Formats: sequence, C-alpha cells, structure tokens
Amino acid sequence: MTRYIGKHRKVSSTSKKQFAGAAALALGASTLGVGASVATASEASAAPQLGPSVAAPSLPPQITQLQADFDAQLRQAQANGMTALLNARDALVAQAKNLPPQFRTPVIQGIDNFVNAVAPGALQQREAVRAPKPAPKPAPKKQARPASNPCPASAHACVDIKAQRAWLQKGGKRSYGPVIVSTGRPGQETPRGMFTVTRKVKDEISYEFGNAPMPYAVYFTNNGHAFHQGTTNVQSAGCVRMNGEAARTFFNYLQPGDKVYIY
Repeated sequence: MTRYIGKHRKVSSTSKKQFAGAAALALGASTLGVGASVATASEASAAPQLGPSVAAPSLPPQITQLQADFDAQLRQAQANGMTALLNARDALVAQAKNLPPQFRTPVIQGIDNFVNAVAPGALQQREAVRAPKPAPKPAPKKQARPASNPCPASAHACVDIKAQRAWLQKGGKRSYGPVIVSTGRPGQETPRGMFTVTRKVKDEISYEFGNAPMPYAVYFTNNGHAFHQGTTNVQSAGCVRMNGEAARTFFNYLQPGDKVYIY
C-alpha cells in the first residue's frame, strides 16, 4: 500500500494546505484498496501535482498518527457499510482538529473529499438531517377582548355599586376613571337605574346631617342623592362619595340634563 506521509516526492507548491489535503485524499484512497482508480477526473485535477522542483514541508507527528488511524478506521468502515464510513469520518475529523492550525482545515477537507468520492452525497445528506430545524412560528396572539361595560353609551357618568367604582364617559368610551367611591349603606342604598343631572352646587352642605359639607355636589335625583367629595372608607347615606380630585372632575364635566347610570 502506497504511503503519502513519510518521505515524499517533491511537490509543485510549498503550500502546506495543498500538501495536507492531497495527503488525506491519497491516504484514504489507498486504504480502501481502490488505488488511483477511485479518484474521479475532477478530484485528480483538484489535487496538487507532483514535480521535482520543491521539497515537501515537514509534517507534525500528529499526521503520522492520523495516517494510522485513517487506515484502521476506514478499513472497518469498508467492511461495515455507509454508517461506519461516516462514523469513521467523524472520528478522524475530531482527531484532525488537534492538528496545528495550518494543517487542520486542509486535512479535514481532504477527509471529507475522500468520503464524498467513495459515497457521493452521503455526508451532505447526513448533515442536512442533523441541521437544527427552524423554530416553529409563534402562535398568533389572541386579541384581548375589551372588558364588558354594562353602562349605556348614552350615559355620561356610570357607577358600579358592587365594585365601588365610578367613571365618566363620552360616546360610550371612558374619559375619566374609574375612581373609588362609597355608596349607600343597607337601608339607605344608592338607587339603581338611569337618572338625570338636575343641578350642581359647588359649596353644598347637608341640612339633613347637621350642615355636613358636601363639596362639588352634583344631584341626580330629587331626593337628595348626589356625587360629592367625602370619605370613601365608610358607606354613605345614599350619595356617591369620592375624593376631592374626582369630585371636582365630575362637577366640571357633568351638566344638568346629562345621564347617570347606576347598577
């Protein structure tokens, strides 16, 4: 069996890359016992031409070991078929990665060239199967459904007694709030339904409750029920109480004749 690592005939180029690539190709062909007849015309033209003019560069000891491993593993691959051939290629490439940088790439390329000559397309097919699959496209995000608003679009102010919240709206869309409110206690419940703003008094007081202040009062019934500034941590006697900022906003926004919906 002809050896291409050891004493060499002179080559036409001093390129270590060309030399190592040619050595790997020729070594692989001779190992399987197919000799020069295995190489195709294109492979023959790609390999460096031998000539008498330039001495071959010295090779590191790893090349010699790689040659021996190449012989043993490719003989085994020949006996065991395609899978063994590719496994042998992987083992040899792993070894070649330990070579000095100037030899590493051309030797690996030479190993792959030989495998492609013996089993055309096998390496490429195997690598295509191993290639990571593209990540699946994320599922389209579900559009969040707008929160249900039982308050009619015709209402300018809305009160949710259960949630203890109130807000202003225009054309069915909220324009302010919701804000925390306090509504009537049991026995003095805030009435539910659709109402109309009747009047507004900025500095109102409650004659029924000892002249208690009711700033920014906006009345929506004829029985004294109104929005106004007041504490929200205790229930009221039927009015809808809110903090000072909210009370001023309701007072400025709501006008007599505007609709108030309480549910």
